[in-house]
Order: sequence, then structure tokens, then C-alpha cells
Amino acid sequence: MGNTLGRIFTLTSFGESHGSSMGIVVDGCPAGLPLNEADVQQEVERRRPGAAGTTERWEPDKVEIISGVYDGHTTGAPICLLSWNKDIDSGVYKKNRFALRPGHADYTAFVKYGGFNDFRGGGRFSGRITLAYVMAGAIARKLISRLDIDVFAHTVQIGEVKAQAQELADTKEKAAKNPLWCADLEAAEKMTRLIEKAKQDKDSLGGIIEGVALNVPVGLGEPVFANFDGELSRALFAIPAVKGVEVGAGFAVAGMKGSENNDLYDIENGRIVTRTNNAGGVLGGISTGMPVIVRVAVKPTASIARSQETVDIKKMAKTNLEVTGRHDTCIVPRAVPAVEAMMAVTICDFVLQAGLMPKVLS
Repeated sequence: MGNTLGRIFTLTSFGESHGSSMGIVVDGCPAGLPLNEADVQQEVERRRPGAAGTTERWEPDKVEIISGVYDGHTTGAPICLLSWNKDIDSGVYKKNRFALRPGHADYTAFVKYGGFNDFRGGGRFSGRITLAYVMAGAIARKLISRLDIDVFAHTVQIGEVKAQAQELADTKEKAAKNPLWCADLEAAEKMTRLIEKAKQDKDSLGGIIEGVALNVPVGLGEPVFANFDGELSRALFAIPAVKGVEVGAGFAVAGMKGSENNDLYDIENGRIVTRTNNAGGVLGGISTGMPVIVRVAVKPTASIARSQETVDIKKMAKTNLEVTGRHDTCIVPRAVPAVEAMMAVTICDFVLQAGLMPKVLS
């Protein structure tokens, strides 16, 4: 019941971490959009392991389009995309089936589904489900690019290492120069060393990702219960390990005066703009036309090799557990494309709700 997102541009996610495949069904995409597997694959490749401390699980992540595309264009029918899981090793999960992994959804899922849930690799609660999000995001990106909307994300913090703020115009290009997706190259080196140290210590790290959307039209959002920032936050919280989302100045507004927080209006090249962007491109749940800025807090990877006290839910007895296996020491770099995807998907849905995209593209 909770696996579908969106009103017009809708996603239905399916698959488990150690199941046969991961996939997504995208409905509501206008007919006539040029689309092939290579368009989606290039986005998926950005999510693959490669940075320091990323998983040793090496899935090919080959994208297949099952329906909704014919002769290189979308047909208007639901688009089903999937990737077959190949590199699966469920032995350690079966061995520790009833030992609750601290920081994971093992207990909540066991209770909610009566123990029938697929627990291997975290099942539906694994970060691997974001592979399907990125597939859907590739389609959304192509659609909103027709309105010159550009979405990108970058790492601004890992552990205690924070990146220095960069000029927005240069951030996307600079972030692409390292596997951590950090626009501050000096900070990226420190982050890499920190991740390597955490891995040696059998520990993990979290961090913060900033998402940016440029050229978003004024007026997107449906107050009060389907407002722009609310729906965007909902989509971002669907990314496993996300524990916080803030828009614009976010929690910093609590320490500001109104005279400091208010974004003063101005006119630039015949359009209304604001001199600052503490609102992060959203006021009253409606996009302002300024860049949409969000920051996403990602918790440290819950799977760590250190011995931790826990409970065997079958025996109802205390035990110790070392979570062995192939895990990311820091999930932040691989979550960057997922943040981009969920931003693109949300914006795309609002664009269609606003009637800014025809049902048949020419």
C-alpha cells in the first residue's frame, strides 16, 4: 500500500535486495518522449560503487525496459523498468535470521509483517531499492529538461568534515570530479581519509547531501496538504537512511530575526527575484522561481562489523552480533543520485499537475 508515489507522474516500486530483481513502474509519462535503455543506464552508472568504503557487492545493474516504450519513444502506457540481481550472498542473513541488527528495520518489519517479510539483505528496506528510484528519475529528468529545469546534488558533509560553500554555477561541474560528489576537492580528500579510517575501525559514517533544482517555474505546489516542500520531503524520506530534510536555511531560521530571514524582492531581466534565498525556492508551499535548495541528512550505515549487544527475537534472549557481509562504510556518495532522482520525480509530477507539459510530445 505504501509503494506508490505521485499523483499524475506515479512510481510503483517493487523488488527486494536479494530477490530476483529491482524495478519500478512509471505511469503518467506523456507519449512521444525519446527514451531508450542507454538514457536510463547512464544515470544508474552514477549510483554504482566506486568511492572509498563502498560495498564489495558488484551488481551489473543492467537496465531493461519491459513496457511503455516502442520505437525509441514512450507510448503513454506504464513504463516498467527493472534490473536483475546477480551478485547475491544471503548466507549470513539466514544464519542470523532472528538476531535483530541494531539500526535496521528488522524488528519493525518482523512485527508488521508477522515474520513473512524477505529479510535477506534488508529486503524492501535495503538501500538497493534506490536503484529503481534512479531509473524513474532518469525519465523525469528527460521530461523536465524540456522546460530547462536542471537538478543536481552534491555531498556537503561526511562525518565531521564539512565542504566549503561553492558558487552555485560551478558546483555541479566540480562535484563530478570525485566519486564522493563533493564540490570542495580539498574537503573530498579529507572525507575519503575519514571513510577509510572508519572502515578500519569497523565503524561507519553519515553525512549531508544538498540537492539543487534550477529554473523551476513559479507556482508549483498544491497547498495545503500537497505543498511543494512537503511532497519533496516525502519523496526524499523514501530513501533508506534519510533522517532529516531541510529547505533553504532550514533549522537555521530558528536563530534568525525576520529582518535576516526575509528574502527581499527585486527585478532582474524583467522577472521577479529575491536577493537572498533563505526560503530555498519555496514560500507557502509553492515554488518561487528561485533555485530550490534542500539538504538531506543521511545516517551512518547501520551495518557495522563491531560486536553489538542485541536480542534474538525467536529465543527472546540477549545475544551479541557482528554484522558481517558486504556493506558501504558510508552510503552518502551512492545516495547522491537518489536525491537527484527523487527531486526530479517530484518536480515532474508538479509540472504535469500544473499543465506545463502536453500529454503528447512532439
